Amino acid sequence: MRSVAKALVVLLLYVSVFTGVSFAEGIYDKQAGEKAKNEKVLTVELPFISRGLDPQLCISTSEGTVINNLYEGLMREVKGKLEPAAAESYEVSKDGMRYTFKLRNTNWSDGKPVTAGDFEYAWKRLLDPQTTAEMAFMLYGVKGAEDYNQSLGTAEQVGIKAVDDRTLEVVLKEPMPQFLSILSLPMLMPVRKDGVEKSEEGWSIDPQKAVSNGPFVLEAYDSAGKALLKKNAEYWKAGDVKLDKIHVLFVPDEDAALTAYYSGEVDILNSIPVSEISRLQAEEPNFYNFPQVGTAYYVFNTSKAPLDNKLVRKALSLAVNRKVLIDQYIQGGQIPATGFTPPGLVDMEGREFHKTAGNYGIDPNDARIEEAKKLLAEAGYAEGKDFPEVELLYNTSEANKLIAETIQEMWQKNLGIKVKLISQEWVVFMDQRSQGNFHIARAGWMGDYADPVAMLELWTSSSALNDGKWKSPEFDKLIEDSKLAVGQKRFDLLYKAQDIMMEEMIVMPLYYYTDPMMVRDYVKGWERTSGGYLYFGDGADILK
Repeated sequence: MRSVAKALVVLLLYVSVFTGVSFAEGIYDKQAGEKAKNEKVLTVELPFISRGLDPQLCISTSEGTVINNLYEGLMREVKGKLEPAAAESYEVSKDGMRYTFKLRNTNWSDGKPVTAGDFEYAWKRLLDPQTTAEMAFMLYGVKGAEDYNQSLGTAEQVGIKAVDDRTLEVVLKEPMPQFLSILSLPMLMPVRKDGVEKSEEGWSIDPQKAVSNGPFVLEAYDSAGKALLKKNAEYWKAGDVKLDKIHVLFVPDEDAALTAYYSGEVDILNSIPVSEISRLQAEEPNFYNFPQVGTAYYVFNTSKAPLDNKLVRKALSLAVNRKVLIDQYIQGGQIPATGFTPPGLVDMEGREFHKTAGNYGIDPNDARIEEAKKLLAEAGYAEGKDFPEVELLYNTSEANKLIAETIQEMWQKNLGIKVKLISQEWVVFMDQRSQGNFHIARAGWMGDYADPVAMLELWTSSSALNDGKWKSPEFDKLIEDSKLAVGQKRFDLLYKAQDIMMEEMIVMPLYYYTDPMMVRDYVKGWERTSGGYLYFGDGADILK
């Protein structure tokens, strides 16, 4: 689901490591000295938070992890399997178009009942065009949802209805095999109308307004980059929650985060310096490197010359040696990318989607320099002559800078063209990219569930995250038709859709993500979902 990137530089966090000031000082040590009371307190480091903790505005795994522990959707992924969560049960009509959910008798953290109306409000809030939620398209399979989000219909026409306090009815416009998986995602988790409307800005990080229905509740939040979660006594499975509190530290600097881990201030580390990954993988028994349903890529702005020419886009992509990029510079165990959908996804015949789709002319182990030169010459820029200066935009981080400089050098050496690098802080970068103010921009996408459509629908004409401004009616139709198809026919349509976008080379795939992290051996029972969200509400414990 999420943009994968480093984010806001919180200097206070970085400085604290080198001045002897503990990360855990501040809002935590003012909470009645929980450690002295022998409470079980877990400290989790996450790279960044971009928009607070609003479920409907969630776009990153960092904020998604916190939301995943504060809230609970109708379904939850536990131990790799979907199971009813806030929903006690559900029924699906024979045509697969109508879902009826029966909610459990559960409460919000302030004791008020969780109702079907809370889900209806949250989901329609996600779709409300005034919310400007990038992930609204996740519900486009619901009847009337896309029209409402595109200001072509009303909220009343959306097929989401609270029949009574404990019954939610959802009507789809076509069958969605992945519908139940979507319901476990952060942006589909409920929020309560009265809490949101007290303060549209900042309500999600205000403990006085942000009530929760998950295993934890927000106790404190610090704009310097800290959050404190405490056990939610009203949670319906509170007896399974072993942790008393969770300290969340948002640390955008990987070196500072690693120092905090080694100093004993962090129990779970998610930000690991690229230069340290190989060493840690070899030396640390508590090092993990999870494969992810995600792809790192550069997106081309297809509305700006010379990137409006697919021959140029292909030349740029073929001129990059992905293996050298990974082995010599990134060094994180990533896999060279030759298409947009990553490994690990299988079709109805048991074939891996990535392998079956093919490499689209990209050599995963080398650059195809001669072919790239021919394509560039065919586009009118032989040997790079008269090629206009274009800009490569990336968000500030040492890893992103290193990758950009390496690719810049490859393009100049292999094609004779010059590219200007521009680094921007996360908020500015995201704004500029979403508005199309770039030639080439760094990007990454994580599928929220293990299905090719979780990756491919990003590039439909109506997608708010289609930053390349590419439009293809044929591609759009294939994605829409795939939602009506079943069995292998559905996957055949998705193969054709990826063929179109890769033939156009609207993106330059670089590598498929892995997710390195370190977890101390005394932390037990923690979970990581297929979308990369951590979860601590089902028996996670500290045993030391």
